[in-house]
Amino acid sequence: MNIRLLLVLACTLHFVLGASLGLSVDEAHYALYAAHPDWSYFDHPPLVGWAQWPLVVLDAPTWVLRLVPELLWLGTALLVYGLAERLNSVHSGKRTALRTGQAGFWAVLTLALAPLMHVLGIGLLPDTLLVFFTVFLMGLTLDLMEPQAVQRPVPWLLLGVALGLAGLSKYTAILAVPAVAVCLLVAHGWRVLGNRWLWLALSVGVLLVMPVVYWNHANHWISFTYQAKHGAGGGWQVTHVLQFLVVQVLVYGPLMLWGLAGLRQGATSPTRAMLLFFVVPFALLAVLSGGGTSLPHWTAPAWAALTPFAGIALARAWSQGRRWLIASIVVVQSLLCAAALGLMLTGGYPVVTNTTGQGNSTAPSNPFADLHGWGEAGARARTLAAQQGLKSVAVQNWTLASRLGWYARPLPVHVLEDQFDQFDLWAGDLPAGGDTVLVDWSQLGYTVPLGAHGFADCKLLDTHDVQRLGRVISSFRFYACHGWSGQPQPRLAGVL
Repeated sequence: MNIRLLLVLACTLHFVLGASLGLSVDEAHYALYAAHPDWSYFDHPPLVGWAQWPLVVLDAPTWVLRLVPELLWLGTALLVYGLAERLNSVHSGKRTALRTGQAGFWAVLTLALAPLMHVLGIGLLPDTLLVFFTVFLMGLTLDLMEPQAVQRPVPWLLLGVALGLAGLSKYTAILAVPAVAVCLLVAHGWRVLGNRWLWLALSVGVLLVMPVVYWNHANHWISFTYQAKHGAGGGWQVTHVLQFLVVQVLVYGPLMLWGLAGLRQGATSPTRAMLLFFVVPFALLAVLSGGGTSLPHWTAPAWAALTPFAGIALARAWSQGRRWLIASIVVVQSLLCAAALGLMLTGGYPVVTNTTGQGNSTAPSNPFADLHGWGEAGARARTLAAQQGLKSVAVQNWTLASRLGWYARPLPVHVLEDQFDQFDLWAGDLPAGGDTVLVDWSQLGYTVPLGAHGFADCKLLDTHDVQRLGRVISSFRFYACHGWSGQPQPRLAGVL
């Protein structure tokens, strides 16, 4: 397949799905960053909000907002293609020669057949940005490993900008710094520390991330504290690590594993050092997964860094006759991508059917329902609030707040559970005695809070069923609630 055709197909797929699906919980949360411009935020640095701010100011529709991650995915793919070609030319040596474009094609195909990478290409997450900047950093580092480039200021300046923007994307960007440092030390030795342009790059990078430091200083370092606790998780268990590794193979695909061949093949030392862009973050996140907190998409930048090496190894394996094995894996991963994206589009059909309730033994949950119906629910909540003379919307779990916060704008959203999050900074707690429109969603249903740990009274105003392919996949209930007690104790529906 031609590389241009592959990129056109992938981008077309992202565009169609991006125009057909509502915002996910994380996407809506980061879109709200753009609706509330600030130096930084409780759970992440600000670039994911800043990148969308011009479009949000223009009230762009969802399909336009999703052009941002789609373009970032395309940029990542082009960078991966170029990096695979460059790395192959650096350490091909006397091994089997590859035609121009082979390594790059297989690298992009590996990226395109990783199911979770498509999710990041449709929805803008901090990881979408960090994936792009990680591969960009690898290219700049490879430039600076060349003797003729190390004395020029422009590559160093670009390195500093890339490090700073990566740091504004996600805190785990710091894990790329050891990889950059080791690569430069391997290429130039300790004398690189005497290069004045190195210190310029570091200064630029630090300067660019100062908004995060400033915001945290002004807010009692709450973001750093939250991330430290979130990353540590609970009690460490080997079984959690094993589960993490299995999930990683499933969501990124076994084609990626060919990149590990770079660890044992006779690559030159500088090229082998580039593998640290994968090894350092992946190893740390694998260890942290033992505490039960590591999420699958956290490792996306690490896998993107491995992709060029996978492209080189796959191209060689293909030319050496292992075509049936590779072709079989390509087919399996293609079907897995099609199945995952198809389930998102259909709301779970035909795998998940006949369920509109939360995840318990009597009404299994439908994770694909999460992408449908929130726009209509937000508009209905806004209309009902105006009719009832109420000035806010409330939910009982923070994961329900993002979509309503986005689609019910400009109404503030109060989260009734007793847990500090970004919505406490934006809207604060619902004051004692306060009135609001309470919204409940069947896929994460709660009992209506009344009495000492709820409202004095709640009246059901309306229900809204969300349909996909002629079947109901979830439902919303809207209540006019008055006289909030200020003492929340949310209880899931059906849980005693």
